[in-house]
Amino acid sequence: MADVLIALGGNVGDVRTTFRKAIANICGMTQAALLARSSDYSTPPWGDQQQDSFINACIEIDTSLDPHALLFTLHKIETKFGRDRKNEQRWGPRTLDLDLIAYDDVTLDKPELTLPHPRLFERAFVLVPLAEIVPDRVIAGRRVADALANVSTDGIFRLADPD
Repeated sequence: MADVLIALGGNVGDVRTTFRKAIANICGMTQAALLARSSDYSTPPWGDQQQDSFINACIEIDTSLDPHALLFTLHKIETKFGRDRKNEQRWGPRTLDLDLIAYDDVTLDKPELTLPHPRLFERAFVLVPLAEIVPDRVIAGRRVADALANVSTDGIFRLADPD
């Protein structure tokens, strides 16, 4: 079994409901155990600034799927919730974005998959929820909490738990 970190994001539709359903799909379709789920955070848009704020979260799962099979499954789940990777604007609005952040201590550099995620340490919208659930996890030689201390968290705030 592999200990895997996945980032969730979206800014179209009822994102928090989408997250709840997507997490259930992730666990069901990958036969994974959910080990941890962060709070949801409102975050400023990345890339194209002329769009609604995003909601971001992270989960930690335990799965026996290999990294490529897991990525394939995550993309199927994104599609199920309305994402069209082929026809979307890069860093534009989306219903659901699922990023494979880390898979155990695996390092991969393939056209279809890079692990750990290549822009992890630039993205406070991933590091904030990640630090909530795995602050001491070391990824690519860096502790998550230490990496978070090196990025601006301006405009990021924790959302109240849904009723």
